[in-house]
Amino acid sequence: MTTCASPQCGKDTESQLKCPVCLKEDKVSVFCDQSCFRNGWAVHKAIHKADDGSDNYNPFPNYSFTGELRPVYPLSERRQLPKHIKRPDYALDGKPLSEIKNDRLGKIVVHPPKTLEKLRKCCKVAREVLDATAAHVAPGITTDELDAILHKECLKRNAYPSPLNYYNFPKSLCTSVNEVICHGIPDGYTLQDGDIINLDVTIFYLGVHADLNETYYVGDKAKCDPDTVRLVETTRECLDKAIAMVKPGVAYRDFGEVIEKHAHANGCSVVRTYCGHGIGELFHSQPNVPHYSKNKAVGICKPGHVFTIEPMICLGTWRDQTWPDNWTSVTQDGKYSAQFEHQLLVTEDGVEVLTARTEKSPGGAIPRLEAKTEN
Repeated sequence: MTTCASPQCGKDTESQLKCPVCLKEDKVSVFCDQSCFRNGWAVHKAIHKADDGSDNYNPFPNYSFTGELRPVYPLSERRQLPKHIKRPDYALDGKPLSEIKNDRLGKIVVHPPKTLEKLRKCCKVAREVLDATAAHVAPGITTDELDAILHKECLKRNAYPSPLNYYNFPKSLCTSVNEVICHGIPDGYTLQDGDIINLDVTIFYLGVHADLNETYYVGDKAKCDPDTVRLVETTRECLDKAIAMVKPGVAYRDFGEVIEKHAHANGCSVVRTYCGHGIGELFHSQPNVPHYSKNKAVGICKPGHVFTIEPMICLGTWRDQTWPDNWTSVTQDGKYSAQFEHQLLVTEDGVEVLTARTEKSPGGAIPRLEAKTEN
């Protein structure tokens, strides 16, 4: 028995149907049948070498990239998990059917005490996983190596990395570098001194999800650039200011007002395409939490609501576009973007930050620098 190599399947199979391209590269990838092979090909082929046989290549040579970042393929093979780790419903076929069904209801869940205790434990583990991974951020490491570290940290804690196979996402972690707004796919890109990187971590543990992310400076060069520091610290502050508002009776549409006001005051813009979300037994659910002003989000904070706020802030335009991998979202002008995220519980009189940093958490705020001046 072996595991089907189709990202849409992942079941055990006794089939002898093997990918011919993998065989030429001395790899063995087995598929249940022709249907699995065809349906999984678009994602599976990312692990193959370039047509000219080179080890690393840009899979989208004809795409007009907005910035300097380029994908570095082939992707590593899909990381496996032991059978005892509890999986969400999309782990095998990529389809979060529970979420899709829940979206039709449009209700914001008030989580009972037992679920809240699970969420607290899950969020604590997620913080541990993020911190353990972030400790390795430095010039010279690849984003795929960070993905491997995160995957291992999840397995150590019997947690499932929630992004893995969510709508067929191929990795366990989202790594968004420089102009990438969100949903960057870990690959062979080597971090450079002067980069910034967002690590977006979500885990499934005890039957619930925990979601958080932070942006980190890569090397000392990034910390010495006034614009980069202004962007990252403004984004961090935008999240903090929004969290300070959370309490029963506050409308979900109101968080965008304070976020956009602070971003604009610091010469930055706010991404509109993506938003915060409800989370618990489902990865994504109601409410939607936009980060820009004059939005039309529905709902009022009530005790027992659990959701994320995760502003994506840009040095230039807030407008985005997506690479041909159908995941990587980048700024249209190629300028840097940063993001921070916490998972929050509305309490009777305020808010509990379930994914709060600890004294040992890597990263953290640094002083702003004076803007560059030209002679």
